[in-house]
Amino acid sequence: MAKILIVYHSQTGHTEKMAQAVAQGAKSIEGVEVFLKKASGTTTEDLLSADGLAIGTPENFGYMSGMIKDFFDRTYAEAHEKVFRKPYVVFISAGNDGTGALRAIERIALGYKLKTVFHPVIARGKITQEILDQCFELGATIAGGCQMGIY
Repeated sequence: MAKILIVYHSQTGHTEKMAQAVAQGAKSIEGVEVFLKKASGTTTEDLLSADGLAIGTPENFGYMSGMIKDFFDRTYAEAHEKVFRKPYVVFISAGNDGTGALRAIERIALGYKLKTVFHPVIARGKITQEILDQCFELGATIAGGCQMGIY
């Protein structure tokens, strides 16, 4: 059974809606266990026990949210040498273009040696059904790949 950890932070509810759609997509794959957790309550053990990781953040001042950065800061020392090539995906609720938040997450993922496995979903403005469908696909893709042992 593959385990997918979805770590997110949301203040307005936009990123939370996206996270729920990612979780629905991951749950659509038979034999996958999904853990949907707010960043503030996510532990190193959560990260280490997951087969795949989905990271969701609002774009704050052209950067990831402070709580997502806090998650990375809290888990790095213990986890970075134990998550080599762990697959991950990203979803962002952006007020601007989301590229600053994405670049910051990608740089941190390099330090962890995580492996990106699907293009990010970046919502620019309103969370539309099209964005939620893309998030569903994102969740199903990482879950399916982990369940089949592709990643």
